[in-house]
Amino acid sequence: MLSLTVIKLVARWEMVVGEGVGEDEVGFSAAIAGQEEWTNNSISLTQELNCFSPPSSPSSSSGVGQAFFVDPIRFLDSSTNNTASFLCHFSFTITPSPSCPFGDGFTFLITCNVGSFNVSDGYMGLPEQAFNSQNSFIAVEFDTSFDPSLRDINGNHIGIDVNTAMSFASVDVTSKGIDLKSGRQMTAWIEYLDSEKMIRVWVGYSQVRPPNPLLVAQIDLSKQFKEFMHVGFSASNGRGSAIQIVDQWRFKVFGFLPSLIPMDTVGEGDCFICSPNDLSVKNGLSNSHHINKRLAKLAIGIGGLAAFIVFVFAILVIACFCMIRRKRLDSRKYNDGEICRFEGNKVPKRLSLAEIKSATKGFDHNRIIGKGASAIVYEGSISSSGSVAVKRFSQLNQISSSCLPNPFANEFATMVGCLRHKNLIQLQGWCCEGNELVLVYEFMPNGSLDKILHRRTNAASSLTWERRLNIVLGVSSALIYLHEECERQIIHRDVKTCNIMLDAEFNAKLGDFGLAEVYEHSCSTREATLPEGTMGYLAPEYVYLGVPTVKTDVYSFGVVVLEVASGRKPVDHDGTPIADWVWDLWENRKLIEAADSTLGETFNRMEMERMIMVGLSCVHPNCEKRPTVKEAARMLRGEVSLPVLPARKPTVSIQSVLPEGSGEILHFCGDENPNLDDTPWLTPLSHF
Repeated sequence: MLSLTVIKLVARWEMVVGEGVGEDEVGFSAAIAGQEEWTNNSISLTQELNCFSPPSSPSSSSGVGQAFFVDPIRFLDSSTNNTASFLCHFSFTITPSPSCPFGDGFTFLITCNVGSFNVSDGYMGLPEQAFNSQNSFIAVEFDTSFDPSLRDINGNHIGIDVNTAMSFASVDVTSKGIDLKSGRQMTAWIEYLDSEKMIRVWVGYSQVRPPNPLLVAQIDLSKQFKEFMHVGFSASNGRGSAIQIVDQWRFKVFGFLPSLIPMDTVGEGDCFICSPNDLSVKNGLSNSHHINKRLAKLAIGIGGLAAFIVFVFAILVIACFCMIRRKRLDSRKYNDGEICRFEGNKVPKRLSLAEIKSATKGFDHNRIIGKGASAIVYEGSISSSGSVAVKRFSQLNQISSSCLPNPFANEFATMVGCLRHKNLIQLQGWCCEGNELVLVYEFMPNGSLDKILHRRTNAASSLTWERRLNIVLGVSSALIYLHEECERQIIHRDVKTCNIMLDAEFNAKLGDFGLAEVYEHSCSTREATLPEGTMGYLAPEYVYLGVPTVKTDVYSFGVVVLEVASGRKPVDHDGTPIADWVWDLWENRKLIEAADSTLGETFNRMEMERMIMVGLSCVHPNCEKRPTVKEAARMLRGEVSLPVLPARKPTVSIQSVLPEGSGEILHFCGDENPNLDDTPWLTPLSHF
């Protein structure tokens, strides 16, 4: 076994210490196998190799490099079994070598035993065979080499590995506009929330995190974490060559209650890497301590004064920005400070936190019926309303200042505006008390449409053809109300099957207005926004121009129509959007083959063809060719003739007007593992 030399390198990082924030010098260690090179705030995990010369050592043959934070970090409180969550942010560049195959790639790595890796093996420095539980590790791989023996999907993917180099979840990033081999600097964000048992990975070409992750996977890391774990990176070149550089690394652990880790027991392993840009989580951070206190004392005077000046300046800049931003938003959106100023006769009943906790049995985990990016939904019971759905917004989303989007305020303001319709989820109450923000909705016994449609649980018997047609007409009725009949025009922006709820009679009710935009009907010009939503449902012009309109909602509605008719997901596991799949069938005169096979012969063929053609007209690439939702509903009912569709899917050229570097906001929640319980390609577990 190759022996390793461990060195300690010093870099400047900001540390969270106890209840406050201080700055200290912390060590960064690298397991040297002839590959790592440290320069300023960057570390080159691998160096360029000569592919045509014999290797001088086993390590150079595989070009393995590893670097770890010098101290172990606490991830598990053994006394309470409380597991930490973490956030990670770093930039990286993978530069190819001329005339050589590409290297293997690199991983962000959390392991309980740094010395357990044989760095001569390749595989990005990870073991090919599964480790035992005593040497557990978790890695997020940025893989640039296709290796069928590891069940790789291609040579340009991101995956999540647990105790083996074989990924249990991965996503092809080529289709998302990401090329790991481009040589361009990219930034990655990795987040694990223990409350959701979910890992999310974002990658983009700018320093601004995209709103939607490339890869989402559900996993309970409490089963893998030891009390203390090492955090770092591992890379290898294998039979190829590439320079793989990581810099601007920021890492933060949070989720431990302060009372669980008293300051007098804080050990050396409790510290973690952090930067001023990451100090947005204001509570629940893991306690830690100073390393190298003597150096800190020398710098505390100057550092404290400088930090104070920078802090005051930053506050002034942010305050000015927020004031300007708030004025621009006031014309069409409410902020959370305005919630308490609504007219009393328009606002649903305000509930106390005690009532909410009583209804949900103290937010009992067993009562969870849905999870989303901003909230968790519980089934509850209130004496005055009976069964209800209690939407508890994440405290991470409450940290935003009023100048930033607030899902609770946006949804509350939209729902209070005028939303009283039989095909919309009805808001029955709300709570804003302490650190809790809660909305209470009517309870839908049959849950969300996607659960029944895509999980195939009694799909044929539950979703008969008559019910499917009624569901589509119900959703169209809701959208007609939002677009044309409400006092202000509301663009939903997130129409999808997991936001369509079914009552006891399988009537459809549209919900989740967290992304909704509200406009005056007379408004002729609209500012571009950063596109938000779910891959497979987004209209092409919205992706490139960022302007939400009724026709962008029509496109999403068309995807839902095709889903209901075919039983397929909006994006298949091979990455094919349902719209493209149906266009191909139309071109080959096989349209009826799109019908859901679980229906057998129980559907009306003419009605099925009509529904599919209406769906195709709604997903027309040219927004001007799409019908309104009202026109689509009349077609579905057979009141007007069907649209004349082109022989094949039209090609439309759209020039993006979004700022450079904002393209990565469009890549989106990919779940390549068909065995996961979450609905792939949708906002994870988002059912309201």
